Amino acid sequence: MAALICGSLAFDTIMRFEGRFGEHILPDQLHILNVSFLVPALRRDFGGCAGNIAYALKQLGGEPLPLAALGNDGDEYLQRMRDLGIATDHVHARSDTYTAQAMIMTDCDNNQITAFHPGAMMFAHELPVPQREDIRLAIVAPDGREAMIAHAQQLRERGVPFVFDPGQGLPMFDGAELARFIEQATWVTVNDYEGKMLCERTGWTLAEISRRVEALVVTLGAQGCEIWIDGQRSHVDAVVPDAVVDPTGCGDAWRGALLYGLERGWSLEACARLGNRLGAIKIAQRGPQNYQLAAEDLLSLNNG
Repeated sequence: MAALICGSLAFDTIMRFEGRFGEHILPDQLHILNVSFLVPALRRDFGGCAGNIAYALKQLGGEPLPLAALGNDGDEYLQRMRDLGIATDHVHARSDTYTAQAMIMTDCDNNQITAFHPGAMMFAHELPVPQREDIRLAIVAPDGREAMIAHAQQLRERGVPFVFDPGQGLPMFDGAELARFIEQATWVTVNDYEGKMLCERTGWTLAEISRRVEALVVTLGAQGCEIWIDGQRSHVDAVVPDAVVDPTGCGDAWRGALLYGLERGWSLEACARLGNRLGAIKIAQRGPQNYQLAAEDLLSLNNG
């Protein structure tokens, strides 16, 4: 069975700043902000939420089915997915724009500043949710605004359970729109910051949101994650990584693990444990799609 992954495909330009952003930004001068950061380390990686989640799910042995748009520079990305065994049936390449581009700068405390050019992602709403019997569940991850709205509605109409993962796309929506997403979704995932923004915009507490879906998960980075079910909170501890190298894509790796577990009927706690462990493996590698799982890793993750 396939997991439909609605979201962006992007090229990530990842830069490493060896200092701390907070030491170079004066809080009382934000109205005239003009800062420059020296980034001696720079790399370009395959990224985007749909690509990262699909990569994680495929690494675990799942069957991701991305629904996403590439631009006229996307041939290399398309070939990479095919080489990885990721289906590209519903990845559309446009000739009139670039693939989405993310410029991500990380400081020594793993804080990040990101600039994002949407490119082909802004046309993703033209790609409908496919009518396929093998789609068991889905995720609506950050994408073009219209695409997220359309895909959530189409999944709801077709009775496909899905995860609503607003991520960095959350600021595009007002409270009423976010409430509509929650009412359509089966599960909701956010990080701590996004969770606070979601509560602020909808006027609902985390407990109230969790009563409107089967479960709400709030990832907390090095503190693990919270699972909210019917207003009740439980905590799943983080896994200590071998090294902290690059947090880019850790949340997407976590969500790939979530889809893997949900498709197999696991409890949310088991899904979260797998997500925390996969995130710890990812953070030890640079880039969102450069970690690999050996056979012993897969055995350990599935038995953990």
